[in-house]
Amino acid sequence: MNDFYKKIIQNNKEWVEENLRADPKYFENLAHGQQPPLLWIGCADSRVPANQIIGAQPGEVFVHRNIANMVVHTDMNMLSVLDYAVNVLKVKHVIVCGHYGCGGVQAAMGNQSIGLIDNWIRHIKNIYRLHKPELDKIEDEGQRFDRFVELNVVEQVFDLAKTSIVQNAWKNEQDLNLHGWVYGVSSGIIKDLNVNVSNDSQLDEIYQLNF
Repeated sequence: MNDFYKKIIQNNKEWVEENLRADPKYFENLAHGQQPPLLWIGCADSRVPANQIIGAQPGEVFVHRNIANMVVHTDMNMLSVLDYAVNVLKVKHVIVCGHYGCGGVQAAMGNQSIGLIDNWIRHIKNIYRLHKPELDKIEDEGQRFDRFVELNVVEQVFDLAKTSIVQNAWKNEQDLNLHGWVYGVSSGIIKDLNVNVSNDSQLDEIYQLNF
């Protein structure tokens, strides 16, 4: 085993000891179940750990991560997580959190083939097409990249709202609020994009489902 692998095993032991010193029943209490108030849909990027960014403890955040924090309606993994979070855990908030410097979003700005991931990146390219007039007006490439990251998050929030899972929860008068954030890797600061959706009236009528 290499040194890194040994180190993370040792880190786990030290983490357990540290928590037990603070609370001898820490893991015993965790084992009783989870009731997180929040579902986090974030990027798979290793620099964006959900719990640490918001100072949350184990048991407080239910997490789904993929490349570029996408909400794709044919992604059964994401839909399964969403369904469990909304209908079983009864989370009150779903946050889509992107981050500046996202490699997936950057790849969608260009035309270089990467491999299998090209098929996933295409969903992000669709966001660029939707907002092409605004994005093309931004001459500075870095600023255009940052704005594309933000617009991608906004569209994912509304794609969440379009799901039958979320709309059915609203029909049943469940308290469920959707939010969009962007995390600054270089600053550690979260930017709230002020896109907050709490009912289907905020969607175009064609997306509003009848149950």
